[in-house]
Amino acid sequence: YRVDKGDHRYVGLPVFPLRNFTARDLYVRRGGPIRQAADLAGRRIGMYSYSASGSIWYRHFLRFVGLDPSAIQWWIGDIDTPWSAPMDQTLPPGVNAPAKGRSLSDMLVAGELEAIYSPPRPQAYHPASGPIARLFPDFRPVEQEYFRRTGAFPPQHLIVIRREAWEANPWIAKSLTEAFRAANDCFTSAQKGFPYATPWLEAELEDTVAVMGEDFHPYGFERNRAQIEAFAGEAFRLGLTGRQISPEEYFADYLQGG
Repeated sequence: YRVDKGDHRYVGLPVFPLRNFTARDLYVRRGGPIRQAADLAGRRIGMYSYSASGSIWYRHFLRFVGLDPSAIQWWIGDIDTPWSAPMDQTLPPGVNAPAKGRSLSDMLVAGELEAIYSPPRPQAYHPASGPIARLFPDFRPVEQEYFRRTGAFPPQHLIVIRREAWEANPWIAKSLTEAFRAANDCFTSAQKGFPYATPWLEAELEDTVAVMGEDFHPYGFERNRAQIEAFAGEAFRLGLTGRQISPEEYFADYLQGG
């Protein structure tokens, strides 16, 4: 969005500290009418943001399961905190906000929404009981198939440098990227060498590598080009950018740095 609007205050690095698959983030009312993804066609779904990177990947996933995001009735607001202040984001025509004093979770439980998309688990969610449940309780195979077919482990946050710092020393873009990559490699090695953070982390790592390969959390431009292109394409289809921005344009300053 910033690049599309000509905002060049920051220089982006192809370093993505947060990635997240999104099937796990889709919640419905337990015992309600939504039993499968197809049931959401044309229905009411709440999200925390209309334009955040995570919400763009949410709609990329909806296309993957055969839904048209433009046919969804979108509601944007807080997941658990009752809305009480003006929205901090401009919503397109036809996109709604909760009434004052209502949260998206409230609306879901009351039957005023059919689903919500939320990165943190809603407070009323419980895997076995409670009014809110995941649409995909066994989300791992769904997300694995998404990865196999799209090649995306959705990158959502990235590291940036202030432009004035980059202009004074253009070399720092690639130098910092290499430093982050080295740190990431150290972390990956540490997990393999001491896999005891959770009881079955070793098995989890082996399963992940079997599906996604050794470099499943890559830093760097070339290793992320296809995922950047998929993200840019989805942003354009949603009308969040006026044109499809190429990966090279997103990271033009990084690529030309010394």
